[in-house]
Amino acid sequence: MPEVITALAGWHPRFGSQRAAAKMRKVRTLWVRCGALPFPPPPPPELETSLSLLARAPVSGERCLGPRRGGGSSMGPRPPGRRVMGTPRRFSRCLSWKRILCIFFLPFILSGFAPRVKDKEGLIYANAQLQPARMFNWSHLTPLTLKDRSVGLQTASRVGSKPYFTLGGHKFLIFGGSIHYFRVPREYWRDRLLKLKACGFNTLTTYVPWNLHEPERDKFDFSENLDLEAFVLMAAEIGLWVILRPGPYICSEIDLGGLPSWLLQDPEMILRTTYKGFVEAVDTYFDHLISRVVPLQYHKGGPIIAVQVENEYGSFAMDKDYMPYVRKALLERGIVELLVTSDDAENLQKGYLEGVLATINMNTFEKSAFEQLSQLQRNKPIMVMEYWVGWFDTWGGKHMVNNAEDVEETVSKFITSEISFNVYMFHGGTNFGFMNGATYFGIHRAVVTSYDYDALLTESGDYTKKYFKLRRLFRSVLAMPLPPLPKLTPKAKYPSVKPSLYLPLWDVLQYLNEPVISNRPVNMENLPINSGNGQSFGFVLYETSICSGGSLCATVQDTAQVFLNEISIGLLDDHTENLNIPEIMECQLLRILVENRGRVNFSWKIQDQRKGLTGSVAINDVPLNGFAIYSLEMTMSFFERLRSATWRPVPKRYLGPAFYLGTLNVDSSPKDTFLSLLTWNSGFAFINGRNLGRYSIIGPQKTLYLPGAWLRPEDNEIILFEKKKSGSYIRTTNEPML
Repeated sequence: MPEVITALAGWHPRFGSQRAAAKMRKVRTLWVRCGALPFPPPPPPELETSLSLLARAPVSGERCLGPRRGGGSSMGPRPPGRRVMGTPRRFSRCLSWKRILCIFFLPFILSGFAPRVKDKEGLIYANAQLQPARMFNWSHLTPLTLKDRSVGLQTASRVGSKPYFTLGGHKFLIFGGSIHYFRVPREYWRDRLLKLKACGFNTLTTYVPWNLHEPERDKFDFSENLDLEAFVLMAAEIGLWVILRPGPYICSEIDLGGLPSWLLQDPEMILRTTYKGFVEAVDTYFDHLISRVVPLQYHKGGPIIAVQVENEYGSFAMDKDYMPYVRKALLERGIVELLVTSDDAENLQKGYLEGVLATINMNTFEKSAFEQLSQLQRNKPIMVMEYWVGWFDTWGGKHMVNNAEDVEETVSKFITSEISFNVYMFHGGTNFGFMNGATYFGIHRAVVTSYDYDALLTESGDYTKKYFKLRRLFRSVLAMPLPPLPKLTPKAKYPSVKPSLYLPLWDVLQYLNEPVISNRPVNMENLPINSGNGQSFGFVLYETSICSGGSLCATVQDTAQVFLNEISIGLLDDHTENLNIPEIMECQLLRILVENRGRVNFSWKIQDQRKGLTGSVAINDVPLNGFAIYSLEMTMSFFERLRSATWRPVPKRYLGPAFYLGTLNVDSSPKDTFLSLLTWNSGFAFINGRNLGRYSIIGPQKTLYLPGAWLRPEDNEIILFEKKKSGSYIRTTNEPML
C-alpha cells in the first residue's frame, strides 16, 4: 500500500501530461505485482529497488489457484519460499490478502488526487504545494535545431485539456525573460544571453526604443549598442526564441515611453492616437524598422516567434481606432508571426484587440485575473507578458526589492498551471546617459540611473538568489540538462580620483554651438537646432539682461537654477514658479539653467512633456525679452571640444555648476567597477566621453555602474558635471550601493 500511494500522489487522468504517463507506468507495475495485470513493463529506475524487494518477499497466506508460470530458472531449482527474478510472469492466479486490499482501495485512492480548484472554463489551478515533475523537453525546439519553419507559434485546445501554445506543431510553454539591448553594453550582450539560457529560459523578450533609433526625423541609428538585428541573431545562436515589442510606445521607464521628443514640436500633437502627424511619423519609422525585423521572423528562419502590438494601451485607451491601425501597420509591412497585446488585469478589456492574443501583466499569481482573461478570450492559452519580479526606483524614493521566495513560488505556480510567462526583468541594466523616464503622480519623479529592477541578474550581470532559485526550479521540470553557468564578470576597486582641474559653466559657453537668439523663451524641443529637430535631452541655459529686481515668475520643466551673473539666487521647478530677485543697482545678466530630468513615460501626462522654459518669463508681471539660449546636450563631440579649453586648478571650494576633470588609473585588463560620489551633490559622470548617467545626493542610488568594457588600459578621462558644489574624491568600489 505505501508504494501504491506514493506512485499515485499528484496524479489525475485529466492532466494528460508526460508526468501523468510516468505515474501510470508506476501504477501499472504495482498492479501487475498484485497479480491484476499481465505484461508488466520494466520498472522505472526510482522503483527498481522497492519492486525487487516486493517480488522477492515471502508471501504468507497465499492460496494457489493453479500452476505458476515461470516457476523455475535455468540455474536450477529455487530455494523454498524464495522467488528468483527472471522472465516476467504473464499472469498470476495467486492472490494474497495484501493484493486483494490493494485492488479494492485503488479507486478510492485515485479519486483523492483530483485537482482542488478548477474554473468554469476548464482552467486548472494547481495546488500551490504540488511540486511540478520533470515533464518538459524542448531540446528539439530551438532556433538552431528546428529546421521546418512552416508552422510557427500558435494556440490550440482540445477537450479535457487547457488551451496551450504549439511551436512547430509541438506543445510549447514559454519561459521568457526580458533584457533590453539598449541598456546593456554591447560587449556584454553574449554574457547576459548565455546566463538567460543557463537559467533554463527558452525565450528572450525586448523592447525597441523609437527615440533612440530615430533621434532626428529620417535619421536612423541601428549601430553599436543599438544594433537590434545583431542582438536578435545572437539570441538565436545561443538557442533562444524572441518576442519583440516594437511599440511604437514602449513605456519601459524610458524618456517619453520611447517616443521621440521631436514629435512634441507640433503644438496640436496627440501622442498614441490616430492624429495625422503621429500616424505619419509612425509610418515612416515602421517602414524602416519592420524591414529589418521581417527577415528575423520564425517563418523566415529567424528566432522571432511573436510581436507585440503597442504596449499597455488599455491604461491609455483614448482612441478606439489606434490599436487597429498599429496592427494593420505591422501586418502590411510583413509581420506574419503571432500578434499579442499586453495589459494589466484592470485594463484588459480596454486594451483587447479582436484577432490578437491578449496577455496579462502582474506581480503575483492572481487567479481572478486569469479567470478574467479566459472570459475575454475563450479557448486561448494564458500568458503573463510581464511578471514583475522587482520594480524600478525614483530619485528621492526608496530602493525597491521583492522577496526571492515569493518569486520562486509564483513561477512554480505558473509552471504547474501550464501558464506561459515572461520575467520582467531578467536583467535590467542601466539608464545610461539621459535615457531615463519619470513618473508623475502629483509630483515629477525621475527614474534613477540604475535599472537594476531587483532582477534575476544585477545591474552589472551578477547572479542573485532569485536566479539560483529559478534555475533550481527549472532544472526540476526540464528533461534536458541546463548549460553550465557562465563565469562572473570580474569587478575591481581602483585608486580614488581627486579632480585637479575644473571649468565653471560660464567658461564653457564659448565651446558650445552658437546660442539661439529669441525675443521670447523657446522650449527645448522647439529650439531650431539639430536640423530642425530641436533638443531631446540635457540642459538649456537661458540668458537675458535685467535692470531691476522684483518677483520673478517662470514656468519650468523640470528644475531650474537661477543666477544673477554667476551668483545663485534660488531654484524653480514644476511646483515653484515664483522667486524674489533682490534689488540691483545696475543691469545684470539673469541666467536660468533648466534641467530635463526625464520625460514622463506613462499615463496621459506624456502629452505635456515639453522641457525648458515653457512659457513667458516676467518680473513684476512685466514680460522679459531678448534671450540667448544655449543648448547643453553634452555629446561626445562636445567633450572633444572641451579638450582644447583652458582648465583651471580646482579651488578649495566652488559653488555653482562646473565641469571637473580627473584621471582614473586602471590596470592593463580593465574590470567593471562602481563610482562612489558621496561627497558630491548632483550631476552627471562621463568616462572617456561616455555618459554614465545621473548621480544625486538624495538617493536611493549611491553608486554609478562603470563597465570595464568602456575603460582603456591605464589612464581614463573622467569628467563630472556637478550642478551645485565641488566635492572631494571620486572613489570606486567593487560592489554597488543602490
